[in-house]
Amino acid sequence: MPEVDIEIGGRTFQVSCQEGEEHFLHSAAKMLDDEASVLAAQIGRIPEARMLLMAGLMLADKTAGLQDKLAEMTDVLAERDAELAGLRDAPPPAPERVEVPVVPSSVTDTLAEIAARAEALAETVDGKKVG
Repeated sequence: MPEVDIEIGGRTFQVSCQEGEEHFLHSAAKMLDDEASVLAAQIGRIPEARMLLMAGLMLADKTAGLQDKLAEMTDVLAERDAELAGLRDAPPPAPERVEVPVVPSSVTDTLAEIAARAEALAETVDGKKVG
């Protein structure tokens, strides 16, 4: 079992940990040291046991706040998941009816008549051009 030296509040401690968990111990010790530094800056030098207790309580307070926030976000996520499941399970919307305007037959008849006159006129013009 490895022995790791950690520093908290300007004091060095030797702590044992499981093989491969040294990184986690150093991270936890840094968090505790950060809180102890805040205490030292506010209060000054305090007994080791009191410093560790207060720093631990400050971390516990932060952890409790994060747990509350996590629970809140978990609830929000559950609501979103339920909403998403409801949308996935909902029947597809009815297709929209789109009406395409129809050109009245009187207009198409008139256009056909105009086209026929234009063709006749073109043939007349072509006939006069040849002669």
